[in-house]
Amino acid sequence: MTMHLAQSLASLQLDPTASAPMFRQLYEAVKQTILAGTIGPGMQLPPTRELASQLRVSRQTVLNAYAQLMAEGYLSGTVGRGTFVSASLPIAPKSRLHGVAARPQMLRPLSARGQCFVGPQAVLNYHSGVPKAFRIGMPGLDVFPFDVWARLEARRWRHTPHELGYGDAAGFHPLREGLAAYLGAARGVHCAPEQIIITSGSQQALFLIASLLLSPGDASWVEEPGYRGINASLRAAQAHVCHIPIDDEGLSVSFGAAMHPDAKLTYVTPSHQLPLGVTMSLQRRLELLAWAAEKRMWVVEDDYDSEYRYTGPPIASLQSLDKAGCVIYVGTLSKVLFPGLRLGYIVAPPALAEAFAQGKAILDRHTAIGPQMVLADFIAEGHFSRHIKRTREVYAERRATLLDAIAAHMPDEFHIGPADAGLHLPVRFRRKRNDQMLTRTALPHGIELRALSQFYNADQEVAGLGSRVSGLLLGFASIPEAEIKRGVSTLRGLLEK
Repeated sequence: MTMHLAQSLASLQLDPTASAPMFRQLYEAVKQTILAGTIGPGMQLPPTRELASQLRVSRQTVLNAYAQLMAEGYLSGTVGRGTFVSASLPIAPKSRLHGVAARPQMLRPLSARGQCFVGPQAVLNYHSGVPKAFRIGMPGLDVFPFDVWARLEARRWRHTPHELGYGDAAGFHPLREGLAAYLGAARGVHCAPEQIIITSGSQQALFLIASLLLSPGDASWVEEPGYRGINASLRAAQAHVCHIPIDDEGLSVSFGAAMHPDAKLTYVTPSHQLPLGVTMSLQRRLELLAWAAEKRMWVVEDDYDSEYRYTGPPIASLQSLDKAGCVIYVGTLSKVLFPGLRLGYIVAPPALAEAFAQGKAILDRHTAIGPQMVLADFIAEGHFSRHIKRTREVYAERRATLLDAIAAHMPDEFHIGPADAGLHLPVRFRRKRNDQMLTRTALPHGIELRALSQFYNADQEVAGLGSRVSGLLLGFASIPEAEIKRGVSTLRGLLEK
């Protein structure tokens, strides 16, 4: 036995206060030391009395650990000869593995399809830390009725629900009933509960749609600029992403028809285009639906924050105009409740509902049932509609605070985009500025900015798409008014520099 081996085993850390017995701790520690190559095949271990003395444990603890390791084939030995690491173990000594941990490498490359899931085009943003000006994509957690939600949740768990087994892949039926009634009344969506599939957020819904409806190489229209998450889902499905420009009426159907007439699917945010804030005109909606019906093209309507319109009632959904059964409506609860809930849904044309439910089952069986049950109660008892009404009022005040602060402190800096809907405000610079550099500069000063140019395709210079807009997307829904004012003051100081 070498001095190095004695020191390695003597340094093992055992915790007498842990729930695992001491011999199990020693067994696990020695096993991991062997698997790491620190103790190589054929090396002799210390006698049980010696190791027990070094570790200050009973000899029986060491005997039990050695016995378990022998039973599993890590050690071998006979009485009088000693105990050894099994010579037949195919483990390289640590000296040959030196440096591998510092430079991890894949056993083999990702598959061609796996490559579509990684890289800068597949990176999706996430939130970190408490909300600050001007975080986008986030509702106001300070106005969510957590006390009501906790009471409904506690009531559900008071008696063990029978629904805790594997459930319907399409989702908790009472929730689907509640959503169908709500969507019909609030968004004009024509659907039965059987057409609704509950998903783990709208991002999973988009991935499911792309995976089931598109073959590799199929062309798909997306808005330019637009939501990067749909690009990620389409690339993961190995589709051909076709960027279609946005004008004052929404997606340019004429551009798509001329440049990519064979597209199998289009993705749109007609009620409140992300990020430019345009509402698709009725004429453009009818033009898109007519083209889709003629070409048998699926239309994915992402209605992500349509509940929030501040200068009149919400605009009816695109799906409400669909006569051909080509619109797939996607909704999310992230903007109404909170993103961490991870609840979204698909309203599928009747012919697609069963296929989407089966696809959902393959992805993850079904979305967690507990939040679905609580949300069903939240809707059925009227809390959902009251919450939307309250948040619409609060967000309207925060929106007005942001607009007033910009007008008071930076009247000559921005062209204000459409500001009558949603949870964020698009603004374009009046003078030439690098919006992405500004976002990096702002973060150490305590404000979060999203550059408008980040919503454009990376290889932008495509004929007919025009130049990128430089500006910012300023979220206001999750930010108290005092923080909005502080954020505007900070932003003004950065721009002056």
